[in-house]
Amino acid sequence: MLYILYGEDDFSLAEALTEIKGRLGDKAMVDTNTTVLQGQNITPEELIATCDTIPFLAPNRLVIVEGLLGLFEQRDKGKRSSRSKNSGWPALKEYSKRIPESTVLVLVDGKLQKGNSLLKDLSPQADVKEFKPLSSDQLHNWIRMRVRKCGCSMSPAAVSLLANLVGGNLWTLSNEIDKLCLYALGRTIEKEDIEALVTEARQFAVFAMTDAILERRSATATKLLHRLEAEGEAPPRLLFMITRQFRLAIQAKDLLQQRRKPAEIKLALGIGHDFALRKIIAQARAHSLERLKDIYRKLLDTDISIKTGRFRGDKGELALDLLISELCGELS
Repeated sequence: MLYILYGEDDFSLAEALTEIKGRLGDKAMVDTNTTVLQGQNITPEELIATCDTIPFLAPNRLVIVEGLLGLFEQRDKGKRSSRSKNSGWPALKEYSKRIPESTVLVLVDGKLQKGNSLLKDLSPQADVKEFKPLSSDQLHNWIRMRVRKCGCSMSPAAVSLLANLVGGNLWTLSNEIDKLCLYALGRTIEKEDIEALVTEARQFAVFAMTDAILERRSATATKLLHRLEAEGEAPPRLLFMITRQFRLAIQAKDLLQQRRKPAEIKLALGIGHDFALRKIIAQARAHSLERLKDIYRKLLDTDISIKTGRFRGDKGELALDLLISELCGELS
């Protein structure tokens, strides 16, 4: 049997591979009869010889080849990689029609072009699965299904918040959902649970705090600041996070003035989540570059005051309170 698993969603791909292993029987014997090969380091003859090897005290041998298909991607100007048609790999197409019944061959790769020559040659004989990044609706459904699988439920508002905070990183989402389900002990998971437990929730609070500062909502900004401090965030760390947020807003403002598209801004700023990108762009659009720079300079002044001990005995809490009061009072 031949499987081809490829795509950018490496979490779902890894789960599909685990399912294949699970169907082969006893885990210990499957592990004993599993061979993992790297595509760039093997020849067609070596791969065929491995597949032809009789399994040891088990009905199946599992052969996993990583990265082989990627070597056949089209390069610039139609050039191909060194794995040309003369390298012997076309023989794999014929061999795929006569793989021993005891052998399960799995080719694993990342994102591939539809014109990949080896993919096209092997697809007719293979069970092919492409794992694309999830759309927004698919991500929300994935979260709900994952939570149900853990024996819990999650409110729609909590699902939306979790998706916004973590984005499409399913490895992180899976870990956070496991943690939330243990915390909830069978009850419905709410927004408050996510705000309390999910790592990215602190970054969300920083977004909310910078929004409050920009909108001169001193009480809200101060409340969020004190909440983060109560959760264990040290004032220097909080100041760093706020300063970084305004620096990104300034950079986004400059890029917007250059008429750069959101995708270009995301790449230029190295922002991982679409939620964070939307917040930064919104902040950049809503305020002048001069005002953002003025705030940024005051943040740097506060950093110096904390490091030099301008306020005797203060570890930064007082300096941050005074900073927020000043910014919220001066913004216009």
